[in-house]
Amino acid sequence: MSNELKDNPLLVERMPIRFDAVKAEDVEPAIHLLLEQMKSRLTDLGKPEIPRTYDNILIGLDKMTEPLDFAMSVVRHLESVATTPELRAAYNAVQGPVSLFYTSIPLDPNLWAAVKAIEEGGEAEQRAPVYRRFLKKTVTGFRRAGADLDAEGKKKLEQLDVALTKATTKFAENVLDATNAFELLITDEAKLAGLPDSARLAARESAKSKGKDGWRLTLQAPSYVAAMTYLDDRAIRRQLWEASNRRASSGDYDNRGLVLEILRLRKEKAQLLGYRDFADLVLEERMAHKGEQAQVFLDDLRAKTEPFFSKENGSLAEFGRKLGCDAIEPWDVGYIAEKQRQALYEFDEEELRPYFELNRVVGGMFNIFSRILGIKVVEELGVPGWDPAVKYYRVEDSASGELLGGFYTDWFPRENKRGGAWMDSLVTGSPDEKLPHVGLICGNLTPPVGDRPSLLTHREVETIFHEFGHLLHHVLSRVPVRTLSGTNVAWDWVELPSQIMENWCMEREALDLFARHYQTGEPLPEELFQKMRRARTFRAANAQMRQLGFGTADLKLHREYDPERDGDVMFYARNILAQFSPAPLPPDYGMIASFTHLFASPVAYGAGYYSYKWAEVLDADAFTRFRREGIFNPATGGAYRQRILERGDSEDPVELYRSFMGRDPDANALLERLGLVQAA
Repeated sequence: MSNELKDNPLLVERMPIRFDAVKAEDVEPAIHLLLEQMKSRLTDLGKPEIPRTYDNILIGLDKMTEPLDFAMSVVRHLESVATTPELRAAYNAVQGPVSLFYTSIPLDPNLWAAVKAIEEGGEAEQRAPVYRRFLKKTVTGFRRAGADLDAEGKKKLEQLDVALTKATTKFAENVLDATNAFELLITDEAKLAGLPDSARLAARESAKSKGKDGWRLTLQAPSYVAAMTYLDDRAIRRQLWEASNRRASSGDYDNRGLVLEILRLRKEKAQLLGYRDFADLVLEERMAHKGEQAQVFLDDLRAKTEPFFSKENGSLAEFGRKLGCDAIEPWDVGYIAEKQRQALYEFDEEELRPYFELNRVVGGMFNIFSRILGIKVVEELGVPGWDPAVKYYRVEDSASGELLGGFYTDWFPRENKRGGAWMDSLVTGSPDEKLPHVGLICGNLTPPVGDRPSLLTHREVETIFHEFGHLLHHVLSRVPVRTLSGTNVAWDWVELPSQIMENWCMEREALDLFARHYQTGEPLPEELFQKMRRARTFRAANAQMRQLGFGTADLKLHREYDPERDGDVMFYARNILAQFSPAPLPPDYGMIASFTHLFASPVAYGAGYYSYKWAEVLDADAFTRFRREGIFNPATGGAYRQRILERGDSEDPVELYRSFMGRDPDANALLERLGLVQAA
């Protein structure tokens, strides 16, 4: 290694990671060197003279790409949270070659021959079940990735994967750029009528940050959601709604062509590999197994939800007429629904904010799950991050003191950071070698304003708990095979550990540990808590139909859509989503053009958005055990940790669920929780 590369931070896996040392100019030299090393490793692994033992081939394969995985995870993350034109250019430059290399692994004929030799040799039969599962999944994965294709087919597959990587990366960039390109500056304070003080202050600070007078509204979630929920000015709400739902569907950041291209590439890849469509390809190894079964699942929930959906929307229309709104438009729904909720339950979500100060919420969450799961979460000061607001924590086993992992948090929106909330893994450790896991959690929550700390909505509190659930799934994993560890599981299983966490946000005993007024320290008043509980199922059918709509559009785009027959993809998606909308959608509704869940990576939630509802069924049912045995019961928490969180993909998720619950899941638990059960 040259002296120039010797100190490249992407070539040294140090804990904690020196994010502050990574520069855009480090990316290409480091990744190109790593690619050469990985190609050499791949060649060596498949050499006929290498003894074809399980350890040499399978364990060697499991560990082979660790340095490249680490470097790319760091670069990918920085491009998501601290992007610059230089970093974006460097990331784009390495994306294609890296994608091509990963695609080439199962296509290497010598390695495939070595893997088949292990399968046929029977050595794995003497191994523990996790190692037998790893061999089986490796063989299946190689076949699904094109190992049995001829030379021409393999070359075509490589081209498709590189093209998908480039198209999906560009899609994500366009969404970020389109989001940042929009602002609405209000100079007449009277136009802010209805907007809560917290949102006004944030809008004022946002304008100041741009050197402008007035109040600046954006499409970032804290600004947008507050305006759509509370702003009295209907014209401004309409302007914001249209900007958000036409984002990246025209102009300089038009994603319409990319949506078509991604769908075409995915379908072509699936058919090249012998599958009917992309849904059948990606779902084969998931709990649903086939696109048809996922669609049946969504259709069943839709049929059970629609009567409540119709009733809710009739009630909303009637309430809207009392407010003088004879025809509810999409930009009216959130606003009128909030007025209706306040009238029905005398409950304003903004009343909760003073009780949900970010640091207290996070500390309370750590306290809750330390008690339940037998862990200790400790902030470690002085650890460099990628932004001054980033914090770093270590996770220890409370009984043994063993360091299990560490993680970063980054909670606030910035213009150099993508939207949404997510968890990601940076390092997958090894329980056998006492190497800890490292991950991160990011959000776009309400930031502090002036001398007021970050005060959250209840939904934002749930978001924090949700992402921490993903994080615990990663850092508590005890699977000895790296690629079966942590969150490397079926995508319709991966949301269970995250979604179940949200249940504690509605439990009085849990809230008492963190829901306190940020100025007085007083606990959440019982009257306000009861109002919140009563309002919990308000418009639950609409919330469910919204998710079912996204899942249905996703599956139909990947299973049924034909541009020759069905025409414009935006209009096709709009017509599906209109069936799940409480108000008529305009003809140019283009939300699909900014749907990063589906189109911001080669697979992502493509043909898998149904997973959220699938996992919600599991989480509602699994929480019934905690409710029955005690929400702080360490024995129940220990069983959950040992049988779900620690097990990764070491067993079939159906068996893992049964081992925790003692039975198969009951879908009625979700409907009951949402109040969507017909009275007898």
